[in-house]
Amino acid sequence: MAETFAPVQPDNRMAAMSIVAATCFIALSTLFAKMLTTDALGPALSPFQVSHGRFVFALLFFVVGVAVIRPRLTRPHWGLHLARTGCGWGGVTLMFAAVAFIPMADATALSFTSPVFTLIFAVVLLGETVGWVRWAAVAVALTGAAVLLRPTPESFQPAALLALGAAVAMGTENIWIKKLTRREGRLQILLVNNLVGVVIASAALLAVGWQSPTSAQWGALAGVGLSMATAQSFYINGMARADASFVAPFIYGTLVFAALYDAVIFGAVPDWVSWLGAAIIVAGALLLAWREGRKRPTRLHPVAGVVK
Repeated sequence: MAETFAPVQPDNRMAAMSIVAATCFIALSTLFAKMLTTDALGPALSPFQVSHGRFVFALLFFVVGVAVIRPRLTRPHWGLHLARTGCGWGGVTLMFAAVAFIPMADATALSFTSPVFTLIFAVVLLGETVGWVRWAAVAVALTGAAVLLRPTPESFQPAALLALGAAVAMGTENIWIKKLTRREGRLQILLVNNLVGVVIASAALLAVGWQSPTSAQWGALAGVGLSMATAQSFYINGMARADASFVAPFIYGTLVFAALYDAVIFGAVPDWVSWLGAAIIVAGALLLAWREGRKRPTRLHPVAGVVK
């Protein structure tokens, strides 16, 4: 395999648009997962089986993509791939454990502190310079998430540490993703990640057992995988084009799209508190986009990959 790799051109505007698009499809995959783990389409499937379907169908999507596009591949950095996939799997597992002890809305609210950890780890592990605007944007978006999800006093108990652990794992995963985008092509990262994910998810599914899905559930499993594959494609593109600390506030767009899907599909019309929370989240992202848009963009040398 070829060993050369040319980083993509930095572009904060494209990065922000990519991350927002990713959150749209992440929320869509969650919608499919909600249908599968309830009796909406047949007997409820276990979360482990839904996770397995998500990785299998996403892997098929990227295998076809590699076969059609024939990208230039490099030697994978297996250590980073295992760290990234392990953090992603660990974050999901901790979330499953958290919701067994505290309300799901509370666990979700706590897990969405992950962009804060992404910002911190971007400074410590990536050496990124994070100015007051980026800190302020994350703080504003985090406030909006808290308003939107309405965490209760019951959230703050020992079991809440599980949800916070999930946030730390997911925040760390973003750092490994950023490191990978500096070394490998985006399609290769997605292919290897889902290959490793299939192995982990298959091992977990063997432990809990397989349940035969209905035809509608097979369609929803494909929907989870394909929507997540699309989300990953946008997400990797965004992470490759900007600092991890820059994209962090835009991750909260998942909450906005989730509320929108709830309203359109399930008729759960948002109240004024939901609208306020969504508006605060959007304001945080717009603050960052406006401030970063006024900076002089860096240019990447097309051959050597040197920032000028």
